[in-house]
Amino acid sequence: MSVLSAIVVIVGLSLFEVVSSIDNAVINAEVLGTMGAKARRWFLRWGILIAVFVVRGLLPWLIVWAAAPSLGPVRSLTLSFSSDPQVAETVAHTAPYLLTGGGTFLVLLFLHWLFLEHKNYGLPGERFLSAKGVWFYAVASVFLLAQVSLDIRVDPYLALASVVGSTAFFITHGFKQNAEAQEARLADSGLSDISKLLYLEAIDTTFSIDGVLGAFAFTFSVPLILVGNGVGAFIVRSITVGNIERIKSYPYLKNGAMYSILILGAVMLAEGAGAHLPEWLSPLATFLIVGAFFQKSRRKP
Repeated sequence: MSVLSAIVVIVGLSLFEVVSSIDNAVINAEVLGTMGAKARRWFLRWGILIAVFVVRGLLPWLIVWAAAPSLGPVRSLTLSFSSDPQVAETVAHTAPYLLTGGGTFLVLLFLHWLFLEHKNYGLPGERFLSAKGVWFYAVASVFLLAQVSLDIRVDPYLALASVVGSTAFFITHGFKQNAEAQEARLADSGLSDISKLLYLEAIDTTFSIDGVLGAFAFTFSVPLILVGNGVGAFIVRSITVGNIERIKSYPYLKNGAMYSILILGAVMLAEGAGAHLPEWLSPLATFLIVGAFFQKSRRKP
């Protein structure tokens, strides 16, 4: 990968991490507002080490290592910088399963937002589909059935990867719902600042899974994912502590994040099925979609 390509990937990952973490930032801001200044400073300065190196660094590394255990821990970390033919062959063999599972996860994430989640309506049809929220279960089931049917004709393990991706979605979605339900209780409770900090780190881990899985649509390089997602996570922490109201003034950023998630999911599924797409496609799609909804937010009276 050239230096220019690496920069484009890092910028794309950072932007995707920021816009996909808006909900997490809002929840964090509500809880942080009930905490002391010292705890808020700790959340930004030291909590970022946990957010970046433990969550957004360790998680993608573990995912790649689990997908290709024969590489071992060190080689799975540096696989994209290695010219070893054995490494390239192992990655080529296991990448379709990781891409298929991650793509299934992201498409289901988009469908859930489209049908069931509260939103500012940015495109025609969104209001209608939100009013038909019960359709989510039918659409998600049909999507998964179609995906598994296509996968099993190619490779039964691809079908298993789709099921794993859907399972990961429903498990993490349950944790997210619990985190959102606990927000008001935490804000009004008498819990100590340390207890609240620990809880915020736990829900940050749950919310970060979307960004980590989406990162594989950009690259399989764990170091690049660490840098790109890490920069994005730092920006989100800074926004959470000091500028969350300004982010709320851009009502369609979340829409841009979710439509970019749909495109990234589609890219991952296509590549998992054997399509060869240019490496600049995912960053470019993220820039264009998020940029369009950002401009739409600025134009809103």
